[in-house]
Amino acid sequence: MKFLICLKGIIWRELLRFVSQRGRFLSALVRPLIWLLVFATGFRAALGVAITPPYETYIPYSIYVLPGLAAMVQLFNAMQSSLSMVYDREMGSMRVLLTSPLPRWYLILCKLLAGIVVSLAQVYAFFAIAWLFDDQAPGLGYLTVMPALLANGILLGGLGLLLSSLIRQLENFAGVMNFVVFPMFFLSSGLYPLWKVREGSDLVADLCALNPFTYGVELIRFALYGQVDQMSLAVVLGVGGMLTAAAIIAYSPSRGLIRRK
Repeated sequence: MKFLICLKGIIWRELLRFVSQRGRFLSALVRPLIWLLVFATGFRAALGVAITPPYETYIPYSIYVLPGLAAMVQLFNAMQSSLSMVYDREMGSMRVLLTSPLPRWYLILCKLLAGIVVSLAQVYAFFAIAWLFDDQAPGLGYLTVMPALLANGILLGGLGLLLSSLIRQLENFAGVMNFVVFPMFFLSSGLYPLWKVREGSDLVADLCALNPFTYGVELIRFALYGQVDQMSLAVVLGVGGMLTAAAIIAYSPSRGLIRRK
């Protein structure tokens, strides 16, 4: 019962923080919507339509980038959660939480799950607005995509937790965020099919294939059409598990990066 109370308390705290920070919610939606409504419109004329698995026919470019932009929402939410961890550590509330008699690994996993819950709310709000602009996936896909969003949330949330253990001050966060977010997003299949990227540069295509974020995007893309990309699922869960384990170790006072004072 005490484990459930702790989980409920941490998730509820993150949801209250998310609701109270309206700017965070708006920024999480405005950024991908600009890409969807402006960027995709401009490239629709240049690229016309995109064809790639799991699509069996040509589709509008705006529909192709929808999974990538949903993953972008989760990526920025993971970075915001990482920022909140750094802030909580500086203000002392994180230290109070980590002194709980509950296992530290469980507290870290609760923070991870709370961030995933917030990211799901943001992604589905983005899907709803995109639907109003007639950028729609199959109706059932909005349900089948949820497990893929959970798996991608583990990957990106684990990365955010690990980064929060490395960043010592809030002033250093912006540089680290730009160093991580933009290469991860642009070196992926979120905006272009990998075969299209390879037409321009084999090196860039190889870097995209090495990027775990690419597999998160593809996992979401297939799930929106009721399919499972097994390779992407294995990569996302495998890398996400390793990042989460590394974050738990990093927050250990005896052997991690967060030393006990």
